[in-house]
Amino acid sequence: MKLITFTESSRTRIGLLQGEQIVDLSQTAPALPDDMLTLLEAGDTALQEAAKHADAATHFAAADVVIEAPIRRPPKILAIGLNYQAHAKESNMDIPKYPVVFTKQATSANGPYAPIHSPQETKMLDYEGELGIVIGKRCRRVSKDDASKVIAGFCVLNDVSVREWQFLATPPQFTMGKSWDTHNPFGPAIVTADEVDPHHLMLRTFVNGELRQETNTDDLIFNCYDIIEFLSTAFTLEPGDIIATGTPSGVGAAMQPQATLQIGDTVKVEIEGLGFIENEVIAEPDTAAIR
Repeated sequence: MKLITFTESSRTRIGLLQGEQIVDLSQTAPALPDDMLTLLEAGDTALQEAAKHADAATHFAAADVVIEAPIRRPPKILAIGLNYQAHAKESNMDIPKYPVVFTKQATSANGPYAPIHSPQETKMLDYEGELGIVIGKRCRRVSKDDASKVIAGFCVLNDVSVREWQFLATPPQFTMGKSWDTHNPFGPAIVTADEVDPHHLMLRTFVNGELRQETNTDDLIFNCYDIIEFLSTAFTLEPGDIIATGTPSGVGAAMQPQATLQIGDTVKVEIEGLGFIENEVIAEPDTAAIR
């Protein structure tokens, strides 16, 4: 099942993606919540009810609506650094003994086809194509063996990074470098865990059609279940939390010469079985505001 959030006629609700067509769950299953976070919080019974409509007659073409981030404001966005063997090598860093954890602020969440803002503070805006985990159950101290039970599904994610803040500031500012508004596009759908093996998926990232990253998720140092066990040791994971599992080799900052993102570039990240996201880089508009 491919769960999406979409906007049509100025109304946002959830649906099921069937190829290039959409089942509007507000029409086929009106008793279900109309937003993704509430659906996940409702638990297995709600997801099972949604799954009953996976083959229902469709209502809209995907091209005729706006596909939003599946969860427009995730409770938490957690991320793992240096988690592919090849990426550790290109970064000239040792293989970590434990997952390297950082956070992205929830306001960085962005739609799968929405623009990425390039702020005036950076000349080193970079892409990181990643597999995203969507948590489906409130949980704490989950064993690796049980970790699959708390996953609602998987998605495609781009961990956009402002490298000056991440690495060159003194001291380095991972949270600032990773958390700019719009710098976490993800989607296009939450593909439920029964449909894919997350540890054997091809991942590719393209910039303006040029292949920059290509790997299989079997190169992960810490797999999805390792990550959930590690994170949940310290804090509770909640429905709707997003975990970015790390990026493979091929990031722009590691290329010789460096090939970071410029205004006008288009970044496409695709993962086998999950679809793709594609985002244009634009100059950050004037977003100064007090509300």
